[in-house]
Amino acid sequence: MKKTILVVCLATAYLFSNAQSPAFGVKAGLNIATLNSSDNTDFKSKVGFHVGGLAHIHLSRYFAVQPEVVYSEQGAKVTSGNTEFKYKFNYINIPVLLQYMAGNGFRLQTGPQLGLLTSAHTEAGNVSVNNKSDINTADFSWAFGAGYLSHSKIGVDARYNVGISD
Repeated sequence: MKKTILVVCLATAYLFSNAQSPAFGVKAGLNIATLNSSDNTDFKSKVGFHVGGLAHIHLSRYFAVQPEVVYSEQGAKVTSGNTEFKYKFNYINIPVLLQYMAGNGFRLQTGPQLGLLTSAHTEAGNVSVNNKSDINTADFSWAFGAGYLSHSKIGVDARYNVGISD
């Protein structure tokens, strides 16, 4: 894992050294997250939000790198008996996306994402338990997405993150 992180950092540094000056932006949106488990627990999706900032760095006319820093609410829900358990995890996510940009505002994007756990709670009824010590503090995933950026610089993205770490 350390070698992979080193290679990604070196490649990013190389790309930045050949890049044009960045454009900065803010982003906010909706998350729909869930969990998978080895015991086949039937987790349901949890809706949350994300908010953060980004830098968009053109490497060429059609390619760019977009690093972001985003606060994100994630987790899942599951019902056991008559009790609903809500797993609420908050992360600072740091995706670094390579984008292919079509000339008409559409773009495709992919890249790694590091998530740093800031809090973790499990809620059942009126009871909330802090279980941050039971959750890995770092989460690695790979993002795939598509987006559109209008001439007025307002964009819309849709992404799917595939978890790499447990």
